[in-house]
Amino acid sequence: MNFVITGGAGHISKPLAETLLKAGHQVTVIGRNASNLSSLSSLGAKTAIGSVEDETFLTRAFAGADAVYTMVPPPSFGVADWKLFIGSVGSNYAKAIAANGIRYVVNLSSVGAHMADGCGPVSGLYRVEQTLNELSGTHILHLRPGFFYTNFLSSLGMIKSLGFMGGNYGGTAVKMAMVEPSDIARVAAEELLSLSFSGHSVKYVASDEKTIQETVKILGSAIGKPDLRWVVFSDEEALQGMLQAGLPAEIARNYAEMQHSIATGEMYADYFHHHPVRLQQTKLDDFGRVFAAAYLGMETAAAN
Repeated sequence: MNFVITGGAGHISKPLAETLLKAGHQVTVIGRNASNLSSLSSLGAKTAIGSVEDETFLTRAFAGADAVYTMVPPPSFGVADWKLFIGSVGSNYAKAIAANGIRYVVNLSSVGAHMADGCGPVSGLYRVEQTLNELSGTHILHLRPGFFYTNFLSSLGMIKSLGFMGGNYGGTAVKMAMVEPSDIARVAAEELLSLSFSGHSVKYVASDEKTIQETVKILGSAIGKPDLRWVVFSDEEALQGMLQAGLPAEIARNYAEMQHSIATGEMYADYFHHHPVRLQQTKLDDFGRVFAAAYLGMETAAAN
């Protein structure tokens, strides 16, 4: 089989490509930087260097593929409309898929992508799903993973400087579906190797389910701070905090909107209505070791 993988050597795309290569398949990896793909090319992957914002490039890169894995990369800090950017990449994918008559697509979406609006960048992924679903003759599986464990790494600076974690969510008993990126790669590989999906469908992917209070307890204990607490900010406080941290206004607004949808429970409403049959293998306690190592690295760097 001939697979094309977008996402370069990212935390999902790289292990996915490695699995497909080990299974003996032809794999082309799309990325912006050839040097970042050197480890995959050394394993036998072909590389296509270019931007997913370029429809002509994508159409060439998708040529001859039996199946593709699509994901929308983060935008540059200068993007004026994040949701529009995400939707435009989805449109490029759809045109390249149609031009090449590709029959199978595994698309990385997100929990919350049932929301046409009100979920920040994830509502952009709603647009991607809808655009891809307009394709006829193509079987499409939208993977909707939960909140990435690795997102909590952005709280390390807050812990170090303020002694707590926080956001404009976490004040309710709503459980959050969370996921380890390598678990997503494993599911994507299973689906691409079997190609047993048909039509246009959705599959939720999660590794663990915790309230934010349970999460802070686990992560705090991992770094030797069992009494670590979570502070709930207002939407405006969260927005201003992100702006003060240097995030562009468009990106900060989208993150604040997405986190608000977590607080209301709306982001996870469809997930719990269509709960996955099984959770994946990497639990939050496992990620605690990664979190602790990153925290120790920050403290060591500060000491030096």
